[in-house]
Formats: sequence, C-alpha cells, structure tokens
Amino acid sequence: MSQFQIFLSSHQKEFAEERKALKAYIETDALLHRFFSVFVFETQSAKDQVAQAIYLEQVKQSDIYIGLLGDVYGQPDDSDLSPTHQEYNAATELHKTRLIFIKGNDDQHKAPIMQALIQQVQTQLVRKRFNSITELLTQVYSSLIDYLERVGKLNSLPFDRTPLANATLKDIDTEKLQTFLAIAVHQRNYAVKPGTPIEKALTQLNLYHHSQLTQASLLLFGKQPQRFFISSEVKCLHFHGTQKIKPIPSYQIYKGTVFELADQAIDFVLSKLNRRVGTRQQSSQAPVHYNIPKEVVSEAIVNAIVHRDYTSPASVEVALYSDRLEVWNPGQLPQGLHLQDLTQPHTSYPVNPLLAEPMFLAKYIEKAGTGTTDIIEKCQQAGLPAPKFELKAGCFVLTVYKAQETAQETAQETAQETTVARLIELIRHNPRITRKEMMAQLNKADGTIKQHLDNLKKAGVLTRIGSNKSGVWQVNEEEI
Repeated sequence: MSQFQIFLSSHQKEFAEERKALKAYIETDALLHRFFSVFVFETQSAKDQVAQAIYLEQVKQSDIYIGLLGDVYGQPDDSDLSPTHQEYNAATELHKTRLIFIKGNDDQHKAPIMQALIQQVQTQLVRKRFNSITELLTQVYSSLIDYLERVGKLNSLPFDRTPLANATLKDIDTEKLQTFLAIAVHQRNYAVKPGTPIEKALTQLNLYHHSQLTQASLLLFGKQPQRFFISSEVKCLHFHGTQKIKPIPSYQIYKGTVFELADQAIDFVLSKLNRRVGTRQQSSQAPVHYNIPKEVVSEAIVNAIVHRDYTSPASVEVALYSDRLEVWNPGQLPQGLHLQDLTQPHTSYPVNPLLAEPMFLAKYIEKAGTGTTDIIEKCQQAGLPAPKFELKAGCFVLTVYKAQETAQETAQETAQETTVARLIELIRHNPRITRKEMMAQLNKADGTIKQHLDNLKKAGVLTRIGSNKSGVWQVNEEEI
C-alpha cells in the first residue's frame, strides 16, 4: 500500500525535540504508520542540506504539509522570507493539505515578522495551538485521523476517536468538565478557560466531531461512563501474604471517569501501605513516607488506565501483596516499543492519545514518554529493587517491590491471616455466633473483630442474614 508523504516544516533548532518526537510517533503508531511517512531535513545527507530548492521539491512531492510555528522566524534569504515561510507558501500554491500548529497561547511577545506569518495562516485556514509535546502529538494524531476519514481510507476509527451514536451532550457532566478546565489552566496554562461552552471545550480537546461525542469524551467527562463501557473499571485487591488466595481481606471495584478511577485506586493502595511521618525540618508540613513511594503508585495506576486496551472485556487490576504491588493492564505494548525500551528514555507511544492529553493537562501525567523511567528512578531513590515489566495473558504487568519489612511487620501480616481463617471457621461451625463470643475465642478486641467482619462482607465471603440480634452468618464458600 502506498503511503501519504508528510513534509514537516519548522525552525529546526527551536523544534528539534518536537520534530524528532513527531516523526517517531507517526511512523510507529499502530494505525498511522500504515498510512504515513515523514520527511524531515535531519534525515538527509550533508550534500542535500545546501539548497532551499531541495525542500521545496519535497513539498511538491508531499501530500500533507505540517507546519510548526513558534517564537523564531528563521533566517530570510534573497526572497526576504524564511525557509518555513517559503515552504508554507509553496504548499498553499500547490493546494496541499496544510496542518498548522502554533506553540503558545499568546503571540504578542513574538517578533513582528513571525506575527505576520501567523496572521497570514489564520486568514487562510484553521490552526491549532499547543504548549507541550503531549498536546502536539494529540493534535497531530486527531488531524491525521480526520484526513484519513476524509479521503475514505478508514473502515473503522481508533477507539478513542470513534463516535458514540447513542450518546448526547446530556451524557457529559458539565461540572466535571469545567473543573477540569480550571485545573488545566492552573497546571499547564491551557488556553481554554473555565466557562467555555461545552461544545467548544470538547472540540478543542478533539473529543467532539461533526456534532458527535467520541468514546474518549465519555470516559473523561461522562456522567455514567460504565453505561457505555462496562469494563472501564479498576479492581483493587489487598492480600496479607504473597499469594493470591481467598478469602481476600479487602476487595473493591471502582467505577467513574478515568480521573475518578485513578484517584480511587491510588487512595486504596496508599491506605494499605505502611507509612511513617517525618519531621518538619524542611517545611511546615511533616512529610509522609510510604514503603512504596506515592509517585510510583500514582504513575503505575495512571499509566494502566490511560494506556489500556478499552476494547478488551478485562479490567485494570491492582493487587497489593505483603511484598509487592502488581498492576495488570489489558493490552500489549504499542507497535515499535519493546520491554527493554521501558528501562531507558524512549519516545512516547500513547495508545489512547485523546485520553492521554487531558490526563497530562490535569497533571496526572508529568511528561510524555517518561513514566516507566520515572518509576525506575523513584524506586532506586527509595532503595527498592528494580521494578519488573512483563507481558502475561494478554496484559502488560508492572510489579513494584515494597521496602523490606521487619520481622515484626511480617509476623503481624501472618497473624492477621490466621485470625481471618479462624474467624471463618468459627462461623462455619456456629452461624449464630455473636461478636462477643468471637472476641472471647480469638482473644481480640471488638474493633478488630468488626474490621475483619466488614472486610469479609465487602469481599463477598460473608453475608449477614436477618437482624444484628437474631440473624445468622452465611459463609459464601465459592468466594473463598
């Protein structure tokens, strides 16, 4: 299949990182690499780097012109125009598809000659703005998908870009969207301000096309996302030992938007980790240290939610054991990315870029392409063993190991498991047993017994039938 040729035009030094990231992303994305190849000046041999005529010939041979405009206009030649300006004019005269992306929300600080170029562009076509590589990748991704759809090359759209025919703007939680905009403006200087009409705000995020909501829009801002995506949930499990055995002491299934899923799952794990409070020597607030760093827990869970395969019937699973945290993410690594690549700096390969950009804007994601290396670095700084990355049973699995527990802490975990097992055995033999009798036989305080009973009920292992005074306990053996 012949590919569409993209000519990438910009000031090379100002956009060196963006050019490299864009070329790598387009030519390795599972969908885009099938349809597009990218020409950039840097890949040409030295003898080709002497004449602007070379670039103008490449513009002529290309199908799509992508222009990045920033602060630097570039050096004019005898025509009094910079190379980027000449390339844009050539693409215009040749009636090429032009996609223009301007860095920054405000052009007032730019040189007059650059402002004139931007004004020329704005009078001819719609341009988009970006402030980071993550935003740029998402904007280009959406524009290229639109192009493929327009020329009839797509039988089906990527998951995040696919419209939901049975969803309307009434399914969007306006309050959640406006809260997001306030956070994005504060955290990332996002150009779209709170109070922006819902259609415009979603369109700017590439979540609303031809009066239809995309699937990503419902996952991000839906009132009831699980009405449309049943498997969009996070299962959180806590085991006192090192094996996945029932009864599960604590088991929760979280639902909601991707932001809510992340918040709930992170809180679940942090609430189960051992922690110590430091001193106020360096700030007014005493720092809290967990035996897995909070940043590692957050990065692992957010990555799983953002990059999972949403067409899979499986859910994200977060399992905390006495010695480790495992995060199971339905799906495989993106095209061109291998397990060994995750241990070193690598180009960002967002599986669902329309989900990744809002998560970045709300600062759930720090920087594109650094998630796994940040996890490795944070573990190293905390004195933890290196995390493990695996592909198992159709899932990407991240394992992070806890700080070594003391013998006393290990003994406490074992004692808890023993107490739970004995408690279940007492109920099997006497379904009418009272809490007072449990306390006497197990030699445990009432608060401890109540906590174990509550956890077993949440896990579905125990059911209370009837009132607290005259009712009986039922052990659900299939859940053990």
